[in-house]
Amino acid sequence: MFDIDREHPDYVARKAMLKRYRDLYVGGEQMRINAQDYLIRRQREPGDVYAERLNRVFYQNYIGSIVDWYSATLFRQEPVVTFEGSNDAAKKFFCALVEDIDQKGTQLADFFRRQFIEALITGASYVLVDFPRVPLKFGTRGEEDAVGASRAYLVEYAADDLINWNLDDRGSFDWVVLRTKSLKQDRVEDANWRIESRWLYYDRQRFRVYSSSGDSTTGEKPRLIDEGTHGLAKLGKVPLFGLRMPEGLWMLNRAGSLQLEHFNKSNALAWALTMGLFAMPVVYSDREWTQMVGESYYIQLGPGDKFGWTEPEGKVYQIASDNLMHLQEEIYRVCYLPQAGGSLDKGGRQSGLAKQMDFSITQEVLRAYGDSVKDQIRRVLQAIGAAREDALEIGVTGMDEFDIADFSTELDNAEKLLALGMASPTLKKEVFKRLALKYLSDTRQDVKDRIVGEIEAGAKAPVAG
Repeated sequence: MFDIDREHPDYVARKAMLKRYRDLYVGGEQMRINAQDYLIRRQREPGDVYAERLNRVFYQNYIGSIVDWYSATLFRQEPVVTFEGSNDAAKKFFCALVEDIDQKGTQLADFFRRQFIEALITGASYVLVDFPRVPLKFGTRGEEDAVGASRAYLVEYAADDLINWNLDDRGSFDWVVLRTKSLKQDRVEDANWRIESRWLYYDRQRFRVYSSSGDSTTGEKPRLIDEGTHGLAKLGKVPLFGLRMPEGLWMLNRAGSLQLEHFNKSNALAWALTMGLFAMPVVYSDREWTQMVGESYYIQLGPGDKFGWTEPEGKVYQIASDNLMHLQEEIYRVCYLPQAGGSLDKGGRQSGLAKQMDFSITQEVLRAYGDSVKDQIRRVLQAIGAAREDALEIGVTGMDEFDIADFSTELDNAEKLLALGMASPTLKKEVFKRLALKYLSDTRQDVKDRIVGEIEAGAKAPVAG
């Protein structure tokens, strides 16, 4: 019998890993709640001791900061999206789409920033292109636009939402199954919450939606609640687009094991230091010891007796502390941020050239990320344009400069280039467009399009010094 909930073997193999990587990224209370999955129990460690260690657990989240730093730096200047062509109605639609990409008020840059973060954590993130489902047939494009049937939007899915799939010979999706779960209470008077599970099947032409609901222990079998032709059927494409990270740029996969090792050793060192604060008294004597020891008691020592404490010498603590510093540096190094790891005064000992060379590696990684994100945005928008038959040329640029002084440098370079006097109106227009869109990266999309149109029409914009 057909089982919509069947999971792909690769998904089954990676399920635990994806949960671990998500916990390592989030950290905080989520990591503390799941600490028993990550804090290694010592051989023959008493249960009450391990329970106390779990209760005192803490987590220094370096990898989460690294992922957020890459995201913030990459999207500090938003991607520049341009639409060229004579279809003004289509341009107006895409301007509105960029400002509200998911019908929830999310701008395009914010939407794909979340996609990028998810890909750094789990290795991939997915975007579904969807159109409103209107139970009507339309004779003209104007009728579709009037009721909003052509108003495409995006839906984001995580790597662990895609539970089953099949690829064709070219590596493209032949069909996919997405699964989501949500906790719901239909009315405030209801005594119990119910878990609603939903499965979405898409192939190159059609979609099917299955649903089941129940409490945390029981649930009904999935039932078909909707089916039909999806928005990209005329293109013969599955409407799911993946942003996948290569192994070398998948940050959690590169640094996850180091972060776990740091977690265990830092907690072991903290536990040992805490136990060292409760030193036990030691009496060196040849006599049989019968005296009671405590805060309200005194002891009597003979002429040859000695008194001491079982305090550690500290050598192993220093070794552990040095190892923790080494692990921290390694976490940043494998994530291509060697200049950020180590002690706080480390950067002060580096020369300017050394710092520049360290950051040049990071810049190349950022540019690789930028290329992946721009390609994802371009593929998604071009698929929407092709499905709507808008006949627009869609371009995505930017996300390739990461220094605050870059714009002034680029402005100087543009002045020198134009001063060469090359007789190319196209070159001049492209230089003006690049400078204007970079300087006005946070301006509304319709304003950007108007500026591009004016430059294309031959408006002479002076290059400021």
